[in-house]
Amino acid sequence: MNSGLELWQRAKMSIPGGNGLLSKRPERYAPDIWPTYFSRAKGVEIWDLDGNRYIDMAQMGIGTAILGYCDNDINTAVKSAIDNGVNTTLNAPEEVYLAEKLLELNPFAGGVKFARCGGESMAIAVRIARAYSGRDKIAFSGYHGWTDWYLAANLNGESNLRDHLLPGLKPKGVPYGLKNTVFPFKYNNVGELREIVKREDIGVIAIEGARYDFPTKEFLDNIQRIAEEKEIVVIADEITSGWRMTDGGIYKLTGFKPDIVVYGKSMGNGFAISAIVGKKEVMNEAQETFISSTFWTERVGFVAALKTIEKLTKNKVWEHLNKIGDIIGKGWERLAGKYGLKLHVTDFKPLITFKFEYDDRNSALYTLFTQEMLKKGYLVTNSVYVTYAHNEDIIKEYLKNVEGVFKLIADAIWHDNIPEKLETSIRDEGFKRLN
Repeated sequence: MNSGLELWQRAKMSIPGGNGLLSKRPERYAPDIWPTYFSRAKGVEIWDLDGNRYIDMAQMGIGTAILGYCDNDINTAVKSAIDNGVNTTLNAPEEVYLAEKLLELNPFAGGVKFARCGGESMAIAVRIARAYSGRDKIAFSGYHGWTDWYLAANLNGESNLRDHLLPGLKPKGVPYGLKNTVFPFKYNNVGELREIVKREDIGVIAIEGARYDFPTKEFLDNIQRIAEEKEIVVIADEITSGWRMTDGGIYKLTGFKPDIVVYGKSMGNGFAISAIVGKKEVMNEAQETFISSTFWTERVGFVAALKTIEKLTKNKVWEHLNKIGDIIGKGWERLAGKYGLKLHVTDFKPLITFKFEYDDRNSALYTLFTQEMLKKGYLVTNSVYVTYAHNEDIIKEYLKNVEGVFKLIADAIWHDNIPEKLETSIRDEGFKRLN
């Protein structure tokens, strides 16, 4: 057992669930061998507690480090801010500067509120949208965080969120009075949305900008039409997709016109900052409903975001992300073809993803992929959050190593001996209680 897993065993004794973020549990990768904790990181490199160095071809801070770990420009700006104080009786002026920058980048908007993570930002957006529409009920597609409004979907049955990234999310502790207030519909499924709107008095529609695939024109056009006819407030959750295709969100590429756009994750390159940006008349409802928290005015997040956005826009970082993601995706397809592996590569290149097509064996195959790439010095899953620090040389070397592992996986499938190849438990796809 490595030092990270030893510490993880201690963590589970003092922290329910082991940590504060499901996506960083070792159970989601290769449970018995995943390094789990880092000592330092730079660019796309991570060192674990035992001093082992890995190339991160997986989550890159769960999508936060869009420029790469420990970016010198961002860190210099943040260190300067820290030296001058981060939280005082007076406000940080950077809050205003960042709000103005976001309004400049989102011309449809007239107001901005800030928070520190995606889940709470979506909770704020939903509160404001409900306040403006005067109606409680929400239709949504995609993953939007941990808060009550979202988990209430599973009060009608714990499988309602199965098609929205994470299965197994129990609504325990969510007030039963929220039952029948939120209604999920599948991404790009116009028919499901129409049925919901026919039978329910929907006041808010929330969708992700993109995750694995892009929204179709028909999907967005119908949302727009329904929203206009029913006077529904539309929220575009760009927490994952924002800054990865444009100087803002996916909505800028499609002609979609949301009332509110929510940003998070990569906006501060790893420093905690998120934003709710919306039409002036909608956002002004934030003055009619109480939304306030001490650390939403902390300076570091604003400073990090200003410098990150400056670097993103100056270098058009999204062009690099798409180029590298395309190389990775085509590399996977080429190698899968070479060794006869059945897999599908998704369209959203900055979060490029392959999906095995072996039904109930998929989880074991993903685990085997992670296990074998760990031996070669890579942190991997079947998705890569591409960053500005990934370059073609890194990807070339990565794909060389993937080839050997794909060959091993194909051999295991052919001989039907996948369990014999595994040196760790099979990864968990969803959420469950830890012992």
